[in-house]
Amino acid sequence: MIDIHSHFFPPISKQTAESFGASWPWLREEGDGGGSIMHGDEPFRPVTQSLWDPHARLAALDGFGIEVQIISATPILFGYLADLKEAQMVATVVNDLAIEHCRPNPQRLKSLCQVPLQDLKSACDELERCMTAGHVGVQIGNHVGERDLDDGQLIEFLQHCATLGAPVLIHPWDMFARQRMDRYMLQWLVAMPAETQLSILYLILSGAFERLPRSLKLCFAHGGGSFAYLLGRVDNAWHQRDIVSRDCPHPPSSYCDRFVTDSAVFSEGALTLLVEVMGQEKVLFGTDFPFPLGEQNPGQLIRRHPGLSEPAKQRLLTDNASHFFNF
Repeated sequence: MIDIHSHFFPPISKQTAESFGASWPWLREEGDGGGSIMHGDEPFRPVTQSLWDPHARLAALDGFGIEVQIISATPILFGYLADLKEAQMVATVVNDLAIEHCRPNPQRLKSLCQVPLQDLKSACDELERCMTAGHVGVQIGNHVGERDLDDGQLIEFLQHCATLGAPVLIHPWDMFARQRMDRYMLQWLVAMPAETQLSILYLILSGAFERLPRSLKLCFAHGGGSFAYLLGRVDNAWHQRDIVSRDCPHPPSSYCDRFVTDSAVFSEGALTLLVEVMGQEKVLFGTDFPFPLGEQNPGQLIRRHPGLSEPAKQRLLTDNASHFFNF
C-alpha cells in the first residue's frame, strides 16, 4: 500500500517558533507518546508521537502493512497570511526537516514540500529547491486569503509545477464561516468538504483547466470533499444557467479526468460513489494519518469493500499512487 495523504509536524520548540515571528505554532512533547500542537500558550490540537518521530511512524506503518507513506506538513504551518520573509523562512525549515523525517528509511518515507504561496516567485523558487533536494511534490492549501485557485498567480504556480513535473496535493485549510461552526468540529465536518469542492469548481467553472497543461498532476485530499455527491447538481446548473457555463466550455463532469482524489471518505457507499464518478484510476489511497479524523484502520475500507474487484483494490491501494508519483 502507498499512502499519499499523511501529515507530520516537525519538533519545533516554542523558542524556535518565536524566532520566526509572533504567530507560528510549535510542538509540545508531553511524554507517553503524546503531545500538543500549540499556538502561543494555547493548545491547538492533541497529537501522537508518530506525527514528529519517524521511528514511531515506521513502527505504525509496519503494523498497518503500509509499504510507502508520503508525508506533508500539517496545514497550520502554511503561513500564507504571514509576512513573506517569515513564511519563506518557515517553509525552508519545515521542508528541510521533512527530508530529515524521511531519512531513516527514504524508500518508505517520502515528502511533499510546502511553499510561501502568497508570492509567486518565492513559491516557484522554493519548489525548485525542494524538488532538487528530494521532495516528490508539493502540498498547497486550497486558497490564499481571498484568492482562490483560479487566481492568475496561482494558475502560474500550477503551470510551473507542471513544467517541473511536480505533483500537487491540494489540502483544505482556513475554513469559512468559523463563527457558525465553532461547535462539534463542524469546521472539519462541514466546511472542510465544502472548501475542497469549492476549489475544484473554481478550476472547472473559471476555465482554468483550459489554461493548465494536461501534464499537471493534481490530487484533492479528503475524497474531493463534497464534489462527487453534488456533481449532478453542478452539471444541471451548467446546462440551465449561462452564468454557470459562460467561462466553462464543457460540462463540469467532463473535467474529472484532469485531477485525482484520495480515498479518505470513511464509508463503503461514499467510496462506491467516488470511484463511480472519478474512475478506478483516479482514486489514490490516503489516510490523513496520524490524526483522529483520519482512517483508523488504514486500507481496511478498500480491502473489505464488496463492490471492488481485486484488480481495482490493487489500483486504489498501490498502482494509482505509483503512477501519479512515478515510483
